[in-house]
Amino acid sequence: MSGPLYESIYRLVRQVPPGKVVTYGQVARVVGGCSARMVGFAMAALQEGMNVPWQRVINAKGRISPHGFGYGSALQKQLLEEEGIIFRPDGSIDFDVYGWLPAESFYREE
Repeated sequence: MSGPLYESIYRLVRQVPPGKVVTYGQVARVVGGCSARMVGFAMAALQEGMNVPWQRVINAKGRISPHGFGYGSALQKQLLEEEGIIFRPDGSIDFDVYGWLPAESFYREE
């Protein structure tokens, strides 16, 4: 499945700079009209050549969500480490250091 919602999600994720991460929920709040789970479905629906840095989307606990029978999770961690992200000993990512938010006009924490 694709369509306008997925394209809006992909457009936002393309803005996340290397070495930074955003959560599924943050993407959902900015895009609107969807849930964090739907953002996950959009990331899972990506096909090769779509040029969306899917690895930069993580869960609200600052962790990589399991996917791809473990292979996808290992690849995601490797790609993030190659961008300079350092994981804590418990496997989480420090949002204060590596978190990214769109411009304030697009996102406000309530």
